[in-house]
Amino acid sequence: MKAVFVLFDSLCRNALGCYGSRWVKTPNFDRFAARGVAFDSHFVGSLPCMPARRDLHTGRLNFMHRSWGPLEPFDNSFAASMWDHGIHTHLVSDHLHYFEDGGATYHGRFRTWDFIRGNEYDPWKALVQPPVERLRAKYAGKHYPMDLRNWKRMQHAINSEFMVDEKDLPLARCFASGFEFLDHNRSADPWFLMLECFDPHEPFQAPARFKEQYRTSWTGGVLDWPMYEKVTDSAEEIAEIRANYAALVAACDHYFGELLDYFDRHDLWRDTALILSTDHGFLLAEHDWWGKNLQPYYTEISHIPLIVHHPDFTGRAGARRTSLTQTMDLMPTFLDLFGIPQPAEVRGRSVLPLIDADRGKRDIGIFGMFGGPIGATDARYTYYLYPEDLYAPGLHEYTLMPMHLNTLFSVAEMKTTTIAPPFDFTKGMPVMRIDALKDARRIPIHDDRKFDPGVGTTLYDLATDPKQEKPFRDAAIERRFHDGIARELRAHDAPVEIYGRYGVGTTYPQLTTTTKEEAL
Repeated sequence: MKAVFVLFDSLCRNALGCYGSRWVKTPNFDRFAARGVAFDSHFVGSLPCMPARRDLHTGRLNFMHRSWGPLEPFDNSFAASMWDHGIHTHLVSDHLHYFEDGGATYHGRFRTWDFIRGNEYDPWKALVQPPVERLRAKYAGKHYPMDLRNWKRMQHAINSEFMVDEKDLPLARCFASGFEFLDHNRSADPWFLMLECFDPHEPFQAPARFKEQYRTSWTGGVLDWPMYEKVTDSAEEIAEIRANYAALVAACDHYFGELLDYFDRHDLWRDTALILSTDHGFLLAEHDWWGKNLQPYYTEISHIPLIVHHPDFTGRAGARRTSLTQTMDLMPTFLDLFGIPQPAEVRGRSVLPLIDADRGKRDIGIFGMFGGPIGATDARYTYYLYPEDLYAPGLHEYTLMPMHLNTLFSVAEMKTTTIAPPFDFTKGMPVMRIDALKDARRIPIHDDRKFDPGVGTTLYDLATDPKQEKPFRDAAIERRFHDGIARELRAHDAPVEIYGRYGVGTTYPQLTTTTKEEAL
């Protein structure tokens, strides 16, 4: 068996034609959906980027135990398990977070890897005295303030100075590296290639020929990296930002199409699995928000694409599956492809049986971000459960790797450390229990940013209200979700304080009912 897993970052389900979009032209994603099996009820688990990848590697949720961070010493990794069983694993990625403190243990689980430099604020090119005035003339000040406080945006502008042609862009170089691996190894067996592209994550830096297809009337500077904030932009600015995202999705579709052409040319379909997915979506002015991390986990963020081709199930080409699946299910799926038994700590379920036929077993899936509301879905309803106080004390990080996104835990944080007994997934290792201080450099609660309470704890009916515009309450439905959330927390051995924080697992909070009709 051979397998290629293509992971795009922030690939919105509502931008793909095969999932009903008419906004972006995606002939190659659609072409793959016609060749493989598309999953219509696939949702995230832990959010955002690195927590999602920890779910992906380990096959279990992690957001209730710690925030963004590395793989832990006790964590399983599908890539390491494969290598232990003689499967060569190779990673191609331009995801800069792998090379920061909070992501430093992921790429090393692969046997070989190739890091493509230069995306976003990757500290790639050094200009001690950058041409600030020329850059200010090129980029819109709203997205590129060009000051030290916003050094990440300055670094992206500097990196872009060294990308003259389309072939210089990280997206093109990622696929070129992937094709190099295939050229050398397509006749070998067995292997697993993870081809991971940071695009279409912001900044939405699309090649010129794709930008031309989605041109707007905007004549100002480059406007492609929205701040994570409420929408205050003009209609013209919103159209330009969305057009830049659309152009980048179109570019991702084009390069993915080149991979499909490669499969055609070398008849890889007969012996090579191909899986396509993403880590999460992105709000592009829906719900009056840009970005992710701070808002309720609306479907634009949490309901994501998954398409799978398996050479043993070519007769299922073009099929759709409604069974509820999540990011953590990919790890046992990857192991299942190669007949590798899954570790006892895994809570995800292989999706391979679902390729043959819908055999849904998960009735409720939960998802979320450390410290934020808990999202839950049964694929019909989506529920957002907020604690009484999002910023109340009593939340702790459980870790042996005290690192945030791009910094170590502070002295103040480490001084709160106590030793906690092992969880059922830490392989007998005790862990550090560290107070989740309000001023810690954790995603997203830093730089005075706070979760948006939205309308608080609420339900949405995705069947009648797919855009989630009509929140409502229903005591009976919420009790069912409370039972499901508590069950999932127990299955993942959540810290005891989590149950009290969210009011689940013992008694029900006072639940009121606001009918969908009243919500209108």
